[in-house]
Amino acid sequence: MSSPVAPRPMLFASAEQRLAAMDALPRPMWLGALSNALGHIEPRLGSLATLRQALIAGVGTDAASLTWPAPTIARALLDAMQSLELPRLCTNQPELAQAVLMSALVQLDLIVDYRDRGASEEAAVAMAIVAFHADWSQRCGEINELIDVLGLWPDGDKTMQWDALHGVLRSAGWQDVLRIRRLLDRAPELAALIRRLGRACPTGEPDALPQTAVANAEAVDVADATRPQVPVPDMPGETVGVQPSDRIARMLPAEAMLLNHPLLRLVWHARRAERTLLTFEDAGRIAVETDHTKRARRPSRQPSRAPRLAMGPILVCVDTSGSMQGGAEAVAKAVVLEAMRTAHAQGRACHVFAFGGPDEIRECELGFDVNGIARLTSILSQAFHGGTEISGPLERAMDRLTQQQWRQADLLIASDGEFGATSAVVSRLRAIKAEQGLRVQGVLVGDRETIGFLEIADAIHWVRDWRRLGGRNADAPVHSQRLTAMYFPAALRSAENASATVPGDAASRAVCEPQGRH
Repeated sequence: MSSPVAPRPMLFASAEQRLAAMDALPRPMWLGALSNALGHIEPRLGSLATLRQALIAGVGTDAASLTWPAPTIARALLDAMQSLELPRLCTNQPELAQAVLMSALVQLDLIVDYRDRGASEEAAVAMAIVAFHADWSQRCGEINELIDVLGLWPDGDKTMQWDALHGVLRSAGWQDVLRIRRLLDRAPELAALIRRLGRACPTGEPDALPQTAVANAEAVDVADATRPQVPVPDMPGETVGVQPSDRIARMLPAEAMLLNHPLLRLVWHARRAERTLLTFEDAGRIAVETDHTKRARRPSRQPSRAPRLAMGPILVCVDTSGSMQGGAEAVAKAVVLEAMRTAHAQGRACHVFAFGGPDEIRECELGFDVNGIARLTSILSQAFHGGTEISGPLERAMDRLTQQQWRQADLLIASDGEFGATSAVVSRLRAIKAEQGLRVQGVLVGDRETIGFLEIADAIHWVRDWRRLGGRNADAPVHSQRLTAMYFPAALRSAENASATVPGDAASRAVCEPQGRH
C-alpha cells in the first residue's frame, strides 16, 4: 500500500504571491516597503524594485512606468532625483541605491502626517519632496567630495556607516585632506611616480633603476672554426677494405701471384682490363679551409635592463619633522594621498609610516571603507614637527617586508632628506634589496640630495616646485638637486669605501677612550 501524497501547502500561496516583488528588494528595505502609509503594498513593491534597478543601471525612470506613488508624487520625486544626479552616483552602487530609496520611503511616509497637521495635498507632497532633496543635496555633495579625493566611491557598507562617514567629512582633518587633494592637481608627476611602484607584475618597459641590469647575450656572426674532411680518390691513407680496380700499386699479393703462371697471367690481364683486380681500398681525406660564418651568441658588453615591474603593495614613509613644516609637509602628505588613491583604484595594499624624531612614529594600513578614510584623515592632519630619525620607520618597513603579503612591495620615502640612517640599518636595507629586489624610491621635497637620502634610495624624484605647490610664490634657488654629488663626490658612501668607513658609535668610543689605553 503506497503512502498518501502530502497535499501542497496552498493555504498562504495566494497571499505570498502578492509579495513576490519583495524578492527583488534587499532585506533592509522590507520593513519600510511594507509599512509605508502611502498607497497599496503590491504596486509599491513593484515600483521600488523598478526604481532600484534603474538607479543601479544609472538611468532615469519614466513616471508613467511606475504604479506607485501617484503620478504627481512620482514625477516630483523623479525630478528631484534627476536634479541631484542620483542615477549617475548610484551606478553600480546597490548599497547607495538602497539608501536613496529608504530615504524616499521615509519622506513619502510623512505626507499623511503633514495632511493631518492641516496641509493640503499639494503642500504635503511638496514638503516631503523638499525634505528629500535637502537631505540628499548634502549627501551628494559629500559623495562628490569622496569621489574627488579617493577617485572612486569607498568600499564597505555605506548604508550602515553613513552617520560615521558624515562625521569624518565634517571634521577639520578632512578639510586638510581636501587642501592636499587640490595640490595633487598641480603635481601630476607624483601620480605617475606612484603608479610605477610595486613588483608584482612585469611590464613591457625596461626598468631604469641600476640594480635591475641583467647580463645580456647578443647574436653575432663568427668564423666557422671547423675544417671539414673531404675524401680524395686514390690518395694513400688508412686502409679500410678491398675493392675491384686496375691499380697495380694497391693490388693484393694473390693477384700478383697470377703473373708468374703461364696460363693464369692471361686471367690477370683480363681482370686488369675489366678493372676487377682485388686492390686495397684507401680512405685518404684532406681538411679543407672554408670561409663560412655561423650565428653565435656571446655576452654583451652592455647589459640590458630587466622588464620594469609594477603593481603590488606600497609602503610609504612620510617625513613630518620640524624641517618639513609648511609647504614641504603638504607636498609629502600629497604623496600619501596619491598612494592611497592609486592603491584604491588598482586594488593594492598601502601602509603608511609617518615619522619625526626618535620614537615618533605613527603607522596605519590605509583602507577604503569608512574606518580607512578616518585613519587617512587622522594621519594627514597630524605632524610631529620635531627632529628627524629615519632608522625607526625603516626598521618597521623592513620588518613588514619579511611578511609574505608585503614581500613584493616597494618603499617610497617622501622627505627633505635631512636625516641619516645608521650603518646597520643601511646594511640591512642593502641586504633586502639584494635578496628580494626591493626598490626604494625617494621623493625629495627640498633643494638638494643629502648623503643620507642617497645612501638608502635607488632613485630620487625631485619636486622642484615644492614651494609653489605648498603655497609660496618662489622658485628653487638651485639649478640641480645633485649638488652633493657634483661638489662632494668623495663624501658619498659607496660600496668601495664602505669597508673603510668607521661607524659613528665606533668613532665615538675611540674618541672617548683614555689615551693611555692606546
